[in-house]
Amino acid sequence: MNFAIIGCGVIAETHAKALRALEAEGCHLHAVCDVVPEKADAFSARHGVETVYYTDEDVLADADVEVVCVCVPSGAHGDVCMMAARAGKHIVCEKPLEITPERIDRVIGEVRRCGVKMQCIFQRRIMPAAVAVREAVRAGKLGKVCLADAQLKYYRDQAYYNSAGWRGTWELDGGGALMNQGVHGVDLILWMLDKPVATVYGRAETLARDIPVEDTAAALLQMQDGSMCVIEGATTAYPGFSTTFSLYGEKGTVSFDDTGVREWNFLDPEDAPPRPDASLRIGGAKSNVDITIDGHILLLRDMMQAVRDGREPMIPPEDARKAIDVICKIYRSSRAGAPVAF
Repeated sequence: MNFAIIGCGVIAETHAKALRALEAEGCHLHAVCDVVPEKADAFSARHGVETVYYTDEDVLADADVEVVCVCVPSGAHGDVCMMAARAGKHIVCEKPLEITPERIDRVIGEVRRCGVKMQCIFQRRIMPAAVAVREAVRAGKLGKVCLADAQLKYYRDQAYYNSAGWRGTWELDGGGALMNQGVHGVDLILWMLDKPVATVYGRAETLARDIPVEDTAAALLQMQDGSMCVIEGATTAYPGFSTTFSLYGEKGTVSFDDTGVREWNFLDPEDAPPRPDASLRIGGAKSNVDITIDGHILLLRDMMQAVRDGREPMIPPEDARKAIDVICKIYRSSRAGAPVAF
């Protein structure tokens, strides 16, 4: 199955390495594209890709391309995804799918109208601990989960924001610590809790970096069943800390971070689910270049199989909307100084 990467920035390296790891299974990086010719040429040389394009229109006109990996700046995801859908290409889109729920809705509409498959990259959902926690919640092993929290304490210095003109902007990044780095954790805690949000009360501030968007944020989510979820997000936490997720229930508590399980305690040990392993690493807390390829390998493999089997990929675009809706409401709440209802 022939893949093309559109956008040859930092995250494109992860996609290229993951596709190389999947080559024996049938994934082939056929082409790369970037509107900056020097970037496209250098990227293709590094990864041994012979076909290079410098416009989105040209790569999407290549009949040999079956799947495109969209790795352009966040605020340009939607336009490229809709162009790809109209060209009949299946799509793998980096997070966030887009920077507002309304723009995501337009992408979803076009993807469904054109009948193509779409996979969104939220690789933390593949972590064995996250899968085990979601299953435990759904099976009632924790009882009512009254409190949960996601600690998303990254570090990005000013040089990171200066390294590309789109970083840390409302127009193309859609926000800061929450929308770019924290979106993974927001998606994951919502996915594990698996229940609707009622209200959001948040603060998003710029405290240390010379950017218009937030570098530090905190929010309280009240769920429709009355339970609470606290989200902390930052790119100001030196040197960057392992992202940590905790769920506290009336019958048990579970907590894990990037290194593995920290707490796995149940009121009834005989009814406790098996303690998950920590075999899948994600990374990214200290730097945007220390992300592992493990999660991307699994999601790209799933995309190939979904196309072959005619089924939905693991993370369809409707799933990718939820975290963006919450983050945008945190921003609204911060500006208003009051809770925002769903």
